[in-house]
Amino acid sequence: MDIQQHCCGLQKLFDDKQARKDLKRLFKKGPNKPTRLLLQQLEKFNLKEMTLLDIGGGVGAIQKYLAERGIKAITDVDASPAYLHAAEETAKKSGYWERARFIYGNFVEKAPAIEPADIVTLDRVLCCFPDVESLVRYSVQKARRLYGVIFPRDNWIVKLGVMVLNVFLMLMRNPFRTYVHSTEMVDAIVLAHGFKPAYQAYAGPWQVRLYERHV
Repeated sequence: MDIQQHCCGLQKLFDDKQARKDLKRLFKKGPNKPTRLLLQQLEKFNLKEMTLLDIGGGVGAIQKYLAERGIKAITDVDASPAYLHAAEETAKKSGYWERARFIYGNFVEKAPAIEPADIVTLDRVLCCFPDVESLVRYSVQKARRLYGVIFPRDNWIVKLGVMVLNVFLMLMRNPFRTYVHSTEMVDAIVLAHGFKPAYQAYAGPWQVRLYERHV
């Protein structure tokens, strides 16, 4: 798939209307269950001494939660202008604007210019990217200590649901597609970069995985 067309479709799907809806939900109800599970694990570490790279950060749920617990600095990279602006609004409303940096674009293309961080998170991002091997490889290389990902469970039920969603997107003439990538492949790439599994959980169609670097 042409990555430029894919990103254009992503921006059409994750537009300002959807960003406003998700922003309102975040401030009213907080992070959703898969995100909460990951955050509960990250909270066990000394966040005041850490930095965060949040790839595809959406409206800033992870950023907001960790900033409230003292994380030192935040970088958000997102291919959706609407969601990047919403994350900026979250930072301003929540009082961590001066600790945050926001970068628009495809992370794989931007990666060479992005500094490493103690924590790297990708919350429901792998399913939005066709070249997942590059995304995982480039992103895990930026993680100094912790690498957290939330992505679809690798089973036939979820694959069927994604297939239905992609048919809908095709009928809507949107070039964006969603994916169920191999859990084994994601694991292999992360472990090959010196990490070990630290936490695993499931929430509906989502799997939550946290890896910690060997020391």
